[in-house]
Amino acid sequence: MDSAKKLPVAVIGAGPIGLAAAAHLLERGLEPLIFEAGTTAGAAIEHWRHIRLFSPWRFNTDAAAVRLLEAAGWEAPRPTALPYGGELIDKYLAPLGALPQISSRLQTGARVTAVTRQGLDKTHIKGRDTTPFVVRVEHADGETRDHAVAAVIDASGTWSTRNPLGTSGLPAIGEEAAGERISAPLPDVTGRDRASFAGRRVLVVGAGHSAANTLINLADLAKEEPDTRILWAVRGATAEKVYGGGDLDGLPARGQLGGRVRRLVEAGKIELHTGFGISSIKSLDSSVTVSAVDGRTLEADVVVPCTGFRPDLDILRELRLNLDPAVEAPMELGPLIDPEFHSCGTVPPHGAKLLAHPDKDFYIVGMKSYGRAPTFLLATGYEQVRSVAAALAGDQESADTVHLDLPETGVCSTDAGTSCDVPATALPAEAAESGCCAAPEPVLVGFPTGLAHGRSGTSN
Repeated sequence: MDSAKKLPVAVIGAGPIGLAAAAHLLERGLEPLIFEAGTTAGAAIEHWRHIRLFSPWRFNTDAAAVRLLEAAGWEAPRPTALPYGGELIDKYLAPLGALPQISSRLQTGARVTAVTRQGLDKTHIKGRDTTPFVVRVEHADGETRDHAVAAVIDASGTWSTRNPLGTSGLPAIGEEAAGERISAPLPDVTGRDRASFAGRRVLVVGAGHSAANTLINLADLAKEEPDTRILWAVRGATAEKVYGGGDLDGLPARGQLGGRVRRLVEAGKIELHTGFGISSIKSLDSSVTVSAVDGRTLEADVVVPCTGFRPDLDILRELRLNLDPAVEAPMELGPLIDPEFHSCGTVPPHGAKLLAHPDKDFYIVGMKSYGRAPTFLLATGYEQVRSVAAALAGDQESADTVHLDLPETGVCSTDAGTSCDVPATALPAEAAESGCCAAPEPVLVGFPTGLAHGRSGTSN
């Protein structure tokens, strides 16, 4: 990165991975410029601050970030404790974002709308590698400005772009018009969002751990609000994917989660509809009619979309990318994370080499680097940005020497869009506090983690 000494490195997103990238850049003597669409660091996690992770603190913090924090007198949380998303913000991301070294380089309310090369669209190649990037940003003051930077690290996550409810990867007919009846992917049904669900007909769509946790929370709500009716629609012929292996599951916490959902279905607390591929959604005065491809219909007051996430690639339209055609991850990484063949525990450590694109010094990291694959872990993202920072600093040997220490079972998520962590709703309180049942458990949220929602993504 020849121009690194003259221009900063843009970091898109101030979630766990984006702030870790900034910390590693600072250690390398490089100047980060962080753009966060939300009003604070970790803004995306605010949406699921009520979710407890299955992964303990020791897997959810970055080494360079911790070094910055400890130098300022920060006290680390107990490494075996399982944090809520809110604790991840309050005890780690907020203090990190408030450090002078980070806060002076962090712009909030700054939404990136495009990344390109200065004076060059993607069809031009002459001098491309030595031409600075331009990051176009909509700022909180209402102005749109272009920022020239030497390199770009896109850690914007996937939280803002959930998968549609319809089949074939497309929104169901009428889905956008019914937006007011569709909740956020991980609503706080027993807390902040209680009024939207209590005593209502709620349709949960999806067969991942986000769906399982939402169903369990709704069942808890129904104990206090007996008029609450819980419907659950999955595309598959059965819900066995969610139920898992029960007591025989290699991941006890995951087995407990699936077992609880199975018992609720068998007890009639949850009304399960299998083989329900959604074709259309029709808005009524106070509800919606959800129709399946086979003609069946369900009436609901609110729909919870637990359908996973996908990367927003529109802002990168003028860059030369090399993406896997299936999962939309960097080409060499795609086959290693394809959920058809891999879980997070089988993905090897990887860094700048596998994350590189034809546009030199541009990298997608974190949950967004996994494209549509839901098996990302925070620890993986931290190693990614360590390697990328080394590559941008010219230390290729360090960039190529990648390693990752994970529990034997991995720490992953499945459908929450942000990562491999799952909320530990099924864990007894004492287990969650001590970490005895989850030390090596995955966070299966499917959403931001490791990140937890575990999950992790950012709001940009």
